[in-house]
Amino acid sequence: MTAGMATGAGGRTVVTGIGLLTPNGFGLEEFWQATLERRSGIGPLTRFDATRYPARLAGEIDGFDPASHLPARLLPQTDVSTQLALVASDWALQDAKVESGGYADYDMGVVTANACGGFAFTHREFHKLWSQGPDSVSVYESFAWFYAVNTGQISIRNGLRGPSSALVADQAGGLDAVGHARRTVRAGTPLVVTGGVDSALDPWGWVSQLADGRVSHAVDPEHAYLPFDTHACGHVPGEGGALLVLEDADAARHRGAHQVYGEIAGYGSTFDPPPGSGLPSGLARAAELALADAGVAAAQVDVVFADGAGVGELDRAEAAAINAVFGPRSVPVTVPKALTGRMHSGAGPVDICAALLSIRDGVIPPTGKVTRVPAEYRIDLVREEPRTARVSCALVLARGRWGFNSAVVVREALPR
Repeated sequence: MTAGMATGAGGRTVVTGIGLLTPNGFGLEEFWQATLERRSGIGPLTRFDATRYPARLAGEIDGFDPASHLPARLLPQTDVSTQLALVASDWALQDAKVESGGYADYDMGVVTANACGGFAFTHREFHKLWSQGPDSVSVYESFAWFYAVNTGQISIRNGLRGPSSALVADQAGGLDAVGHARRTVRAGTPLVVTGGVDSALDPWGWVSQLADGRVSHAVDPEHAYLPFDTHACGHVPGEGGALLVLEDADAARHRGAHQVYGEIAGYGSTFDPPPGSGLPSGLARAAELALADAGVAAAQVDVVFADGAGVGELDRAEAAAINAVFGPRSVPVTVPKALTGRMHSGAGPVDICAALLSIRDGVIPPTGKVTRVPAEYRIDLVREEPRTARVSCALVLARGRWGFNSAVVVREALPR
């Protein structure tokens, strides 16, 4: 059996602002152009000497200078993942043109996901502990490592004192955050900043990622992460993510929101049965819950943004789930994260952004450098070139380690 949930009835929840940082683009439009052109952000890991490790490729965000974006007082108290999250939230609120004083403090909340915590910060401070003694350790270590710190720091920086949460579900967590933020909006909070950002490319973080046995040992960045490919050999870790401004559609209209990217129309999550039970993954059920929550039939979905593990067994299981919901080769499937690496909690929100842009521009992005899909998968994977298509509804899927499955339905915002 799989456990599942979907949100209840309520008003429409729309996306009015986006802030995004990924290995292949800073900001929404730069990321989108790189994705459509199949420009990869994957390359040799440069944060430390990785030559002794079996995996040496990563999706790094190069050229990011937190000091040019954030006050100096924040830098010594924040991990790189929090610095990225703060900048992304700044950009999202600016993009939404949320004016200071436009909402009461308690009418704005924050819901983020984080899978790794502040690895780099903690690694640095523990090194001080071992080499210099406890008096050398930063007092900020007490919270800089913590999974909820991004929610707290975004709230403090922007005066967002409404209902706030932090979720941890590995790769699925970013979609869970968006789903919970939607629930928060529908329960009466007019605006919620939500999404996920992760970074764990220091030695401690790197070893923790290698431990699961799913990281690619390939040395060619062009062919290291090939989801749904016959030559799939694991994934490449990445860093980054996206923060979105979610608003009640009526509240957004009332404040004169200048843009609406689309609607977060449905959400579902499940948990897999125990390993060895012989029972199937709960991914298909998560997709069905999200579609039911949105009131959307499978035939109305124009594209699936897949999880794309890049591991044969897991790709085969996801293909089976997609077939179970939609039928063989019945819907285009894409995995744009093949160009960025798997960004843990940041991956799902970035896929939501890509889905919104697919709706806006009428184009489905390709799946990295994948060339050959096993016939047994029976999926219509978009490869090699972007595909022009009428896109009004997309399904985004994500899976986390130890059985987390999440799905979000993104739909074009229709006038009431």
